[in-house]
Parts: sequence; C-alpha cells; structure tokens
Amino acid sequence: MLGLFSELKLAVPWGHIAAKAWGSQKGSPILCLHGWLDNANSFDRLIPLLPRDFYYVAMDFGGHGLSSHYSPGLPYYYQNFVGEIRRVSAALKWDRFSIMGHSFGGTVGGMFSCMFPEMVDKLILLDSSPFALDSNELENLLTYKRKAIEHTLLVEQAAGEPRALRPQEMLQRLLKNNSHVGEECGELLLQRGATQVPAGLVLNRDRRIAWPEHTFDFISKELCAHAIKKLQAHTLLIKATEGFFDVRREYDADKGLILFMTDQLKSALGERFQFVEIPGNHYVHMNQPDHVASIIGSFLQSRNRIPGQL
Repeated sequence: MLGLFSELKLAVPWGHIAAKAWGSQKGSPILCLHGWLDNANSFDRLIPLLPRDFYYVAMDFGGHGLSSHYSPGLPYYYQNFVGEIRRVSAALKWDRFSIMGHSFGGTVGGMFSCMFPEMVDKLILLDSSPFALDSNELENLLTYKRKAIEHTLLVEQAAGEPRALRPQEMLQRLLKNNSHVGEECGELLLQRGATQVPAGLVLNRDRRIAWPEHTFDFISKELCAHAIKKLQAHTLLIKATEGFFDVRREYDADKGLILFMTDQLKSALGERFQFVEIPGNHYVHMNQPDHVASIIGSFLQSRNRIPGQL
C-alpha cells in the first residue's frame, strides 16, 4: 500500500506548480494528471492500490489546487497546460516517463505524448481521449474563443476577494455541478481545492478558468489520425460505461467520436493499444478505485515497453 505521500513545489516563471508524490524516486516515474477544475487529490484513493515499484507524481495544473495562478493577463490556453508537463518533467529531470490522465488530464497528456513521443513510455487514459475532436463544434469554435476573452476581461474587472461559503454549502455546490462525484470524493477534492478563511471556505482555483470548451483545442479527424501515428507509447484507454463521451454533455449520446478515436488507436498502435470498458461513471477512479486498480497495475507491470527512438 502506497499510503504515504510527500508534497512538491516546482518553480515556474509565474510561481510554482504543486504536486504530491508517492513511492521511491528510484521507481519508474508516472505523472498523474487530473480533470477539469479538479486537483491532485483526484488520485488519492487510486494510487495506494497500485504497484509499489513506481514513483507517482500527481500535479495540480496551473490555477488549480495548490498551484500558482497564471500571471495577470495571461490566458489559460490548452497549449499552456501541455507545456506544464514539459516544465514538470524538466524540473524532475525525467527524460522518459509514463502518464496517467483523467478526463481533461488525459487529453492534455495525449497531446503531449504525440508532441514528445520519445519521452512517454506508457499512456493511461481514464474515461478520457487523447484529443478533443471538432466534428460537433465547427459552428461554435469562434464563439468559444470570443467568450474566453470576454470572461477573462469580466473577471479582471471584478477583481477582489473570492466569496467565502460555509463548507457544507460549497460541497453541495460542487456535487450539484458534478453529479458523478460522490460526497466523500467531493470532500477530498475540496481539501486541496479550497482554503479555510474566517468566513468559511474559498476556492483556490483561478476564476479565469471556467468552461472547458473555452480552453480545449478542438482538432479535426485528419489531424487526429496524423497525430496518433506519432505515438510511441503503449496506451491503455479505460472507458466507464456511465462516463462521458464528449467535452460537452449535450453530445454524450453521440458515440461516434469515441469509436473513431479507438479505431484510430487500434490501427496506429496495434498490440500497443488496450481498450477496457468497466462499470461506473466518469469518476470511477475515485468512487470505485478498485474497479480500475488491477487493470492499471497489470498494464504498468507488463514488459512490453517501447524503446526510445533517437
């Protein structure tokens, strides 16, 4: 059992990226990436169930958890989050490592794995996809970019102390906004995602971060197919039967995009790709970590590692 962890603070130009680590630094490194508006506590219930002979580092993306907010005027673009992985790996002096990402974290990790294929040994996607596709979004893309700019300006104009809420009220808001998170897991996310002040709790996250569609880089099927061919990593995609199938929930009935993605992964990776469907919702790795732990553990311990290419 990997119950004990240590806190890390990694310097970046705008402050620091916070992370928590389990296991020995001598173990093979695995970078764990949380979902949208979550934080590193997303992995607190899963990592203790995973094999001990790895070094797990769960980071808080910029503006999330205990990580510094971006500097004033700097937007939270998808590419910036991808760049954070490179900064963290450089700070930890990792030349090659594995990535485990939930939801948004899997998409960021997937893009990184295609941009820096020689650095990623294994890629684990937890109810996620390596890319967000634009097939349902072409009419909305310019609107998203406009709204992202307008939202940032509104937040800057309304600068001031964030509103404090009673702990139970904040928890209920979190659960209302994300019905897939159970109460116990909601409390766990708030332990790292909020700070106690005299008036109650205030969220730690940067208020400039709002809707995922404002940040995602939606790509075409053509670019997706091209990028996946760059992957060198063995890839495991764990799909929850009651999970999400698209960035926006209104498109969840359309299973076409996930089928396209898995077909592309199978075609490009062959035996290096593994797809497993399990019962559970989008937060199954938190709500029922035992449902995924043995699958992930077997995948990590398999010997079919891909040698780095020069």
